[in-house]
Amino acid sequence: MPSQVQDAKLAILTCAFEPPKPKTKHKLDITSVEEFRELQKYEQDKFAEMIAQIKDTGANVVICQWGFDDEANHLLLTNNLPAVRWVGGPEIELIAIATNGRIVPRFEDLSAAKLGTAGTVREKTFGTTREKMLVIEDCANSRAVTCFLRGSNKMIIDEAKRSLHDALCVVRNLVVDNRIVYGGGAAEIACSLAVEREAVKETGLEQYPMRAFADALDSVPMALAENSGLSPIEEVSELKARQGRGEGRGRLGVDCMQTGSN
Repeated sequence: MPSQVQDAKLAILTCAFEPPKPKTKHKLDITSVEEFRELQKYEQDKFAEMIAQIKDTGANVVICQWGFDDEANHLLLTNNLPAVRWVGGPEIELIAIATNGRIVPRFEDLSAAKLGTAGTVREKTFGTTREKMLVIEDCANSRAVTCFLRGSNKMIIDEAKRSLHDALCVVRNLVVDNRIVYGGGAAEIACSLAVEREAVKETGLEQYPMRAFADALDSVPMALAENSGLSPIEEVSELKARQGRGEGRGRLGVDCMQTGSN
């Protein structure tokens, strides 16, 4: 079967790809080779009808929640109809949503209006174990993105997942509320200056806890400067002087990466 299908029309099935079975208990006795051949021919005819019904709707890819036996595999290959079996319930729902398709619980309900659409359906092989993954791209209702993370061991992959999750949360928060707090201790320096200005106006004992709070705020940029290999006292003093002159409007912080930009 082809490893890639362009302009895919997906038939999304949650019914078993097999001949119909009686709803009650039954027993079938086969006493001769001819009877076995008749049973085999019946199964082949039913599989052929099911495949023809799928192709008549215009579908060129089948996504099935259940499996199908070797006879069905052979007929699918003969009719050049790619199919994916044992697709889990949550995944099949996501595929239906992304492709604007309808999940079909019975073969009799299958129609062209219930097919999902995608630009490309392809099989991707990766890793040293040659694991396979199905990639469905350019979907009709594509509002989701799959991030594929790889690493030499589970610990590295877990760390990459946490970093990616943090980055996505930052983007989400900016979409919800685009107000930001500048880093590098810029916000702490601005708050420290503001508290110091108010402390000067106080004549009583209140000025001392206010000055102590301002000094506590300075500990954040001091620690950043020290951890970056800079002189903490000189760096913070310079930043406070520049912010005090009105430079940056509270956006000047410690240049931790020493890129020449605060």
